[in-house]
Amino acid sequence: MQFHRVVCLFALALSTAALGETAPPPKRTITLEECVQLALQHNLDIQIQRYNPQIALFNLRAAYGAYDPSFFAAAEHGDSTGLPGFVPGVGYVPGAQSEYDSLSGGLNGMLPWGTSYRLTAGLANGNGEVFSVIGTNIVPVPFENTRGQMGAIELRQKLLKDFWIDGTRYQIAVQKNTLKGSEWSVRGQIMSTLTSVESTYFALIYAFDEVKVQQKAVELAEKLLAENKKRVEVGAMAPLDEKQAAAQLAASRADLLTAERNLAVAQNALKALVTDEYSAWHAVELQPASKLVAVPVALDVQDSWVKGLALRPDLQQARLSLNNAGLGLQLAKNQVYPTFDIVGGLTYSASAREFSDALEQWAHRDAPAASVGFEFSMPIGNQIARNSYKTARLQKDQARLQLKQLEQNAMVQIDNAITLVRTSLARTQATREARVFSEAALDAEVKKLENGKSTSFEVLRLQRDVTSASSMEIRALADYNVALAQLAFAEGTTLERHKLDFAVK
Repeated sequence: MQFHRVVCLFALALSTAALGETAPPPKRTITLEECVQLALQHNLDIQIQRYNPQIALFNLRAAYGAYDPSFFAAAEHGDSTGLPGFVPGVGYVPGAQSEYDSLSGGLNGMLPWGTSYRLTAGLANGNGEVFSVIGTNIVPVPFENTRGQMGAIELRQKLLKDFWIDGTRYQIAVQKNTLKGSEWSVRGQIMSTLTSVESTYFALIYAFDEVKVQQKAVELAEKLLAENKKRVEVGAMAPLDEKQAAAQLAASRADLLTAERNLAVAQNALKALVTDEYSAWHAVELQPASKLVAVPVALDVQDSWVKGLALRPDLQQARLSLNNAGLGLQLAKNQVYPTFDIVGGLTYSASAREFSDALEQWAHRDAPAASVGFEFSMPIGNQIARNSYKTARLQKDQARLQLKQLEQNAMVQIDNAITLVRTSLARTQATREARVFSEAALDAEVKKLENGKSTSFEVLRLQRDVTSASSMEIRALADYNVALAQLAFAEGTTLERHKLDFAVK
């Protein structure tokens, strides 16, 4: 029984110690393709930008609402009593008394080609009595009357000002461009985010490799320090050489701490791009599944220019802005013209004692009335419209130059990006050779030190050279891959690079 108790206490102590230990962070090996897919689904910038086409679509539909017909209706009831009148020999005669009920309604609106219309129908019924004097008698005379208009049509067609374009049609065309521009904005945001994902992913690989380089530097420094201690102990080396090796070890450890901090920053940067729930990813250690390699690609400036001018979202949006400026010029030019409208109408009226008789008159169209004419107006001088037209013309010229400037800047950016790819590829070869030569030099110098033909200082210098050359090599590899991503962004082919389909409607 006592033995069982001891065993339980020992097990409890072990479990308590285990709970007190810090559990290692969960690790997740991730590929660039996985990062791209996660960013497409969870990146907050992309999610925010995706609302804009929906907003633009609703604004476009709202602009079409200007053509929605408006229904109107009115009803009224009233009664009245007239003032009495005095008739000599008879006395005061009461005023007429009457009451009425009326009902009217209809539709009005505007058509896309500048025609405004109004359809109305109305009906009123009145009854009461008036007082007549017959001899010396006051006789009440009842009356009832129904009148109204049925099928009244009023039309107005603009022939000059607001004929081929007006404010409503202008707004609809602009909203269409806004919708298309918002879709290009989504494409641009996706391109920007994926370029950042690529750059950050390669930076993460570099950060992992840099930690390995610095770890190797620490190992070399520790090995050299241990060997120098042995040589000092046997009197084959001065104590200063041991101090130099110790100083190098401390510096290497400091560099390793810096590399580990940069690795943590790179991981956080990638997490921020691929998730909208950072807290859930905070403790996860991301490990890239790929290695840094330099794969040469074919480069053609002319072909890249053609792609960039056709696919870059910023250029497409600038072309839409130029189109909007052209629409504004059309509208401003149209407003310079005078107002010249054709107006017309057709009405069928009815007036009868009984409601049924009034309806019969409408059915037989007994009292038609038609009219046609025109209205003309023009401000004297028309300064507002004329100067607005001049302003719109200058704004279009300005938008055209802005587009040309953006196209030229895009060509320069593409040219620079291609140059960067070429030089980055050459750097990968140069830095690889530098690393190989520095490693060979270090190996030779270590052997010389072992034979007493070199100094610890020289070996330390070559160790630093090896560490620097290794860092430069992986930096060049990362820069080359980032340069390829930036070239695709400059060309507007980022989505095609990742085999993604995003068509702007």
